Amino acid sequence: MEFILKAASTPQEFEQILDLQRQNLYTLLSKEDQEKQGFVFAEHTMELLQTLALDLPQIVAVHDEKVVGYNLAMTASMKEVLPSITPMFNAFETCIFNNKPLTDYQYIVGGQVCVDKDFRGHGLLSRLYSETKNQVSIAYEACVTEISTRNIRSLKVHQRLGFEVIGTYHDGVEQWNIVAWDFKRV
Repeated sequence: MEFILKAASTPQEFEQILDLQRQNLYTLLSKEDQEKQGFVFAEHTMELLQTLALDLPQIVAVHDEKVVGYNLAMTASMKEVLPSITPMFNAFETCIFNNKPLTDYQYIVGGQVCVDKDFRGHGLLSRLYSETKNQVSIAYEACVTEISTRNIRSLKVHQRLGFEVIGTYHDGVEQWNIVAWDFKRV
């Protein structure tokens, strides 16, 4: 199966990201599906996706002109734009990664990653992260994100890719693992 990995750039691609996101939102999936397939937590808007794309590439996997996977990314400057993620950034400030404070790194934040359930098992998650790394690693040293402690499937996949758990926190609603991936490591 062939996939094109690239930065999303058209309104159609952004709309397809939102469609795929809606199909995998935890609020719309049964607990059984959440456990078996994983889930996404945040719900974005077209405006937010376009704002994110101004700073960093929002990588998509395309098959037959359809977005079948995406990896969203943001810079730490989004802390000022999205108050809902302030607890995450506050938690980042307490983390140690590779024996130094996370805040000493130039890092991107994994904004969300998702692969269409019909296209899982093709290594797309790894390829999406790798393409993000290829496009930003000149300016950034690491990728940091949070994963709900309930999303065991996602945590295991991220760990296989090289992400390490560097902290946990509770935002008042959910318990989160903070995971980081050093771009210098293979």
